[in-house]
Amino acid sequence: MAAKRSMDELRERVVLGEFGVRNVHTTDFPGNYPGYDDAWDQRRFEEAFRVDVVREEDGVLEFDMVGIDAAIANAFRRILLAEVPTMAVEKVFVYNNTSIVQDEILAHRLGLIPIRADPRLFEYRNQGDEEGTEIDTLQFQLKIKCSRNPQAAKESSDPNELYFNHKVYSKHMTWVPLGNQTDLFPDADFRPVHDDILIALLRPGQEIDVLMHCVKGIGKDHAKFSPVATASYRLLPDITLLQPVEDEAAETLQKCFSPGVIEIQNIKGKKVARVANARLDTFSREVFRHEGLKNLVRLARVRNHYICKWLIFCRAESPILLCANKRRPASMCTLVSVFHFSLASLVFPCLYSCGELLRLWFGAALG
Repeated sequence: MAAKRSMDELRERVVLGEFGVRNVHTTDFPGNYPGYDDAWDQRRFEEAFRVDVVREEDGVLEFDMVGIDAAIANAFRRILLAEVPTMAVEKVFVYNNTSIVQDEILAHRLGLIPIRADPRLFEYRNQGDEEGTEIDTLQFQLKIKCSRNPQAAKESSDPNELYFNHKVYSKHMTWVPLGNQTDLFPDADFRPVHDDILIALLRPGQEIDVLMHCVKGIGKDHAKFSPVATASYRLLPDITLLQPVEDEAAETLQKCFSPGVIEIQNIKGKKVARVANARLDTFSREVFRHEGLKNLVRLARVRNHYICKWLIFCRAESPILLCANKRRPASMCTLVSVFHFSLASLVFPCLYSCGELLRLWFGAALG
């Protein structure tokens, strides 16, 4: 029985020790462990693989992917960063810019402003095309001039009181329809995702007058097209108390972990520590600094359980980020369907590379 537990730990856990990390390599390939059938099986994979949404808030999406290894988890992360199309400012036509921000810097700042627009409504612009059309370009105008406030108090030194329009924000960008876009998108609300992105500061007499062309692109071409600020994953922490930890030792143990990980209960007049929520821990391994505690705790991570956290710009109403049939933040229904899309193709892994399979899964939704 002890041998089986040791084997299960080797197969299922990455163990963190005081001076190193054990079991870091993937070893569940066919024939590596006597008595274990690790040959690829589609049915077993479908039963084991699942996606659990943990937290979905404004700009933050946290979910678990269970039943896969690091290569596949990282492939999804890389695809999200580099392959999901969005709309972003590509060309800036400067008609007038008397601010202290140089034209090149101003164009760069405008290019990084996330645009709320569904990229599925537009085509990729052909290479070499200088003029945009209604099917491949969104046009925005930024025209603003700073002036003095004649009603401001003479003794005031606050620019907010002294000047009008001295701060140029993304909310000042207005959509200018190209061609018949008014008819194509009668209910469209094309605009920056956030209204309060500061672009430049002006003083009386200074003005900015620019025209912007937004095109469809992917993060592999330029980071401004990436739909996320950060896409990360980590293995699920697993903390086990090997012996009861009581009284002062329990309080010391609680301080060794992130808030909420260790809970202290009062049992028969004694303070007893228990693991409340290992998921919250960042594994600083502070516990190994205490001689009386380091042998009472086992720190590990679940090998096939990935906690994924995406900081989403929401610049693109993409099927990866939004439900295809609703114009609101998704409850991950489409993400799950994309993950499971065309799993039957895995029956023929020899016909496709891993990257090609992943592109197939995402391709149907992305178009």
